[in-house]
Amino acid sequence: MEFKQSLAQRIIIAFALMSALVAGAFAIGIIATVHLVEEKLISAGLGGDLQRLLLMDSVEDWNHRPEPDQLFYFSGGRGDFELPKDLRHLDPGFHEVFREALSYHAMVEVVDGRRYVLLQDQSDFEERERVLFAVVLVGFVLSLALAAFLGWVLARKVMAPVVRLARQVRHRDQLLGLAPPLAPDYAADEVGELAVAFDATLGRLRQALSREQLFTSDVSHELRTPLMVLASSCELLRENPAIDQRGRNQVERIARACEEMRELVQTFLMLARAKHDDAASSPQGNLTQVAEDLLGIWREPIEKKGLALIYLPGNPLDTRYNTTFLHAVMGNLLRNALHYTEHGFIRLTLEPSGFTVEDSGVGIPEEKREAMFEPFVRGSEKRGEGLGLGLSLVQRICESQGWSVSLSTMEPNGCRFHVELSPVKT
Repeated sequence: MEFKQSLAQRIIIAFALMSALVAGAFAIGIIATVHLVEEKLISAGLGGDLQRLLLMDSVEDWNHRPEPDQLFYFSGGRGDFELPKDLRHLDPGFHEVFREALSYHAMVEVVDGRRYVLLQDQSDFEERERVLFAVVLVGFVLSLALAAFLGWVLARKVMAPVVRLARQVRHRDQLLGLAPPLAPDYAADEVGELAVAFDATLGRLRQALSREQLFTSDVSHELRTPLMVLASSCELLRENPAIDQRGRNQVERIARACEEMRELVQTFLMLARAKHDDAASSPQGNLTQVAEDLLGIWREPIEKKGLALIYLPGNPLDTRYNTTFLHAVMGNLLRNALHYTEHGFIRLTLEPSGFTVEDSGVGIPEEKREAMFEPFVRGSEKRGEGLGLGLSLVQRICESQGWSVSLSTMEPNGCRFHVELSPVKT
């Protein structure tokens, strides 16, 4: 499993590791140096004590004792001075000897074929080493803690301009045409270069959004004229007595398609407008009014397909919403349910601040569920109609209005779309 750290965490870890390496190297150097120097001093002092003992008296008439923490042995010695067997193999020079639970420093010297050994208890030496190890360890831990704290402080200072830049880039106002550039607020360093790159990227995004809005607005505006011609032609054909019932049904179908196209064009035109006051000046209506209007449109094609249309009016609040957008969202979800349901029901449920559209259709595979709100994505390539833009339009409208739409599955099959609405901001 790969663990991902933030840049600030990496700085702290790098600072702590560097301090650990430096402090560890110093600690090892201090311990090794002290140990070596102390052994040299002990070796020199123990060698001097041994020479002093040898010069004091002759071996035959030996009556001098070493220091209280020392033991003296020699070959042929009498009593306590007799050389033990475990020391007879030692070569001349300085040694460390372990006898039972104690350890000693030993100095061995051979004079005229006779071996002399002077032992000194190294308990004090070991105690000093333990104190030294404890001091070095505490210093090492404190240096790591201090390094981590300093790394955290430095990481905050180093990352402050990066975090500030990230917040500015994430702010939705940066995509507005009048948004000021980011680079002048930063020094001419790596963060400044990043701000320059963001300015260039955001500039291209603003241009792309502007072109998209202009294109959508122009196309939507230009489509109004042919749609008006089609609608007026349908009105004239309805009044023509020479057309039979079959022809009238076709005219009604064309008229319904023209009305749906007109609403779709109006929706795209409103989405292309950048100012909030334009959207706020659009027709307003509550949830019940829009639902009843859409039921009048979709009841006939749904029941004609043999499906049951279930309407649960609930108790929605009398909140006013953008009628065009709400009509488009609810209408697209009903249309989507109709296209992908062959048997069963379609249910529209109104809630205090939203609504739910459920169906008993083919459902949406789990691997496609997250991509269903993307343009040109359809639930099944062999079922339904259209290009797969309906749910994408629903998502876009909900984002522009601060609404939310979610998709879940029904048991044993089918889909549930839930839309949570929020009042229009004025």
